[in-house]
Amino acid sequence: MSEELELIYGFHAVLEAIEAGQSIDKIWVQQEGGKSAQLQELWQAAREHRIPVVRVPRSKIQKLVPKGSHQGVLAFIAPIAFANLDHILDAAFGNGEVPLLLMLDKVNDVRNFGAIARTAEAVGVHAIVIGEKGAARINQDAVKTSAGALMHVPVCRVQSLVKTARFLKDSGLQLVACTEKEDSPHYAVDYRLPSVIVLGSEEKGISRELLQLADAFAQIPMRGKVSSLNVSVSAGVVLYEALRQRETQHFSQ
Repeated sequence: MSEELELIYGFHAVLEAIEAGQSIDKIWVQQEGGKSAQLQELWQAAREHRIPVVRVPRSKIQKLVPKGSHQGVLAFIAPIAFANLDHILDAAFGNGEVPLLLMLDKVNDVRNFGAIARTAEAVGVHAIVIGEKGAARINQDAVKTSAGALMHVPVCRVQSLVKTARFLKDSGLQLVACTEKEDSPHYAVDYRLPSVIVLGSEEKGISRELLQLADAFAQIPMRGKVSSLNVSVSAGVVLYEALRQRETQHFSQ
């Protein structure tokens, strides 16, 4: 799919795409202008379908849609369909599986996201959970970097990562925060339990609210002079430790 085919613009076209159930990554609405009835209807539809809406300068939209009437509205079409987290958990528990989820807190680099998705699919993660705001765009670059893994590993987009973390804890999953700010090594965590592993952005790390909810912390030991690893590499280290523990348990039974 080309970049042009990833875009829909104009009030009616975008609204129809939302109502038809089209998988939309995010919507841009021009900053200039008031709040018309059409715009209010669009905001409401986007809210109901949990689609992020971002106000941007009109010039930013015109760079992507130089010709034609965009009416100050532009939607980015996601190449995947977002999954329902409730359904993911129900299916995992219903099949007698131990859920393993990955939560990404404002990991906004597209290629890092794609690389993480590739590893997540390889180790059998049940779903990747991202927030509506601050997450990387799921576009063709992300799919390409994931080597197609994004077509196979479910991605759940939620309004609030903090509320979702509480829901997952109430559902019986432990929240494992991967952070260099704690001393507990990543291999000391018991990943054989139902788990959601949380990774933060390289700039800000995991938010304070999510850290406060964590049941366990996972620090990757560092012996060199650099203070941290790329987030996609960190994801690989921790996820493969989780797989190692689960495979060891399987073969010991």
